[in-house]
Amino acid sequence: MADQKNLFDAHGEILQPTSGEDHHSKNSTLHLEEAPLAHRLRPNTLEEFEGLDRVLKRYPFLNRPSLQSIILYGSSGVGKTTLARLLAVSKGYEFYKFNAVLGGVADLKKLIQSADEMRERFHHKVIIFIDEIHRFNKAQQDALLPYVEEGHFVLIGATTENPRTSLNKALLSRLQIVKLEALTNLELQRLLKRANEKAAIHLDEVYLKLIPDFCRGDARVALNSLEVLARIENLTIEKAREIILEKAREYDLGDNRHYDVISAFIKSLRGSDPNAAILYLAIMLDGGEDPVFIARRMMIFASEDVGNADPSALTLATSGLQAVQNIGMPEARIILAQVTTYLASTYKSNASYLAINEALEYVQNRPTIEVPEHLKNHPHKDHPVKYQYPHNFPDHHVKQAYSPKATPEFYHPTSQGKEDGLAKRLQNLKTK
Repeated sequence: MADQKNLFDAHGEILQPTSGEDHHSKNSTLHLEEAPLAHRLRPNTLEEFEGLDRVLKRYPFLNRPSLQSIILYGSSGVGKTTLARLLAVSKGYEFYKFNAVLGGVADLKKLIQSADEMRERFHHKVIIFIDEIHRFNKAQQDALLPYVEEGHFVLIGATTENPRTSLNKALLSRLQIVKLEALTNLELQRLLKRANEKAAIHLDEVYLKLIPDFCRGDARVALNSLEVLARIENLTIEKAREIILEKAREYDLGDNRHYDVISAFIKSLRGSDPNAAILYLAIMLDGGEDPVFIARRMMIFASEDVGNADPSALTLATSGLQAVQNIGMPEARIILAQVTTYLASTYKSNASYLAINEALEYVQNRPTIEVPEHLKNHPHKDHPVKYQYPHNFPDHHVKQAYSPKATPEFYHPTSQGKEDGLAKRLQNLKTK
């Protein structure tokens, strides 16, 4: 290939194509020994890829000599990039890597042009691997469509997001989804044992069995933990556990984990389980969640899910928000815990929440609803129906129309807590 024209990667650097391998810049100065252990010990063959049997059993088309365009979907550290590269190696494809975060449409088109030239001039099969493909906007995804449709190259995308919701339907219809599961503890132990030998770390086997328990099936976390422990002098099980635990707790403030934990927190409050609610509160606080965000969600909950079954809940939640804003962490955790345990333990009713939703739907499906004349701010003086002041009557109540005829009942108080008293009072008023 000495006479071939220079090709460029996604950032305009010259690519040095080698069959089945990543195309790295010739200006790269990172020595292999300086790279993290997880990078240095990437498998070189499919046989070394942990979990391969499970993948091939579920997706046997990956065994075919030629590849079709696919999406590798799975959590971090399950081997999406590694599997894509090994598939290229095993089947003799050129491998072009593109990062959806760092490159735009212009960069992508330049890379596609390079891949096209490789295919047309040298008759090489080409894979374009797009990491974090869910980060592509619609324009970037649309730019891929004609090339994937016509088979200019094999597209392999990698994503931690569900591709059925993160990719547009036009692109997804041209791709096969391959879901990679988290590695089992046994697979992680085998991985760590090989790494321990290849890198000549010689860490005791007891640590190789300890690490997988805290890695959530993430090979990268496991190997990074191995590397960290290897550098600790006078290592003990207690020290290793402390180090691994600190790295094992993950929390993201704007992604799935954030939404999953707050969802579980609210559902635990609604389900009257204070222990579960406190657990999720602790997870959020440990992960650096904004305590004001938590307090605001509890204010909403106090009205939506507790409501008139315990009106004091909203007062407590509102006071809690004000206290959290004024005090801040770490003391705010005590206030959040008080509000959490109370809301989880008290009576529940969503009758008010349902009432406003039903009333809004009623209003939005009708023309302007007129206010009865006797209820207006300045009613016509000759109107036959006059407003009657309830406080002038026994029990401070008088029967009169307060809404147009045929207005349905929106509020259906429950028998929970203080709302039971409201339900009984309203029923008594109806019978008078």
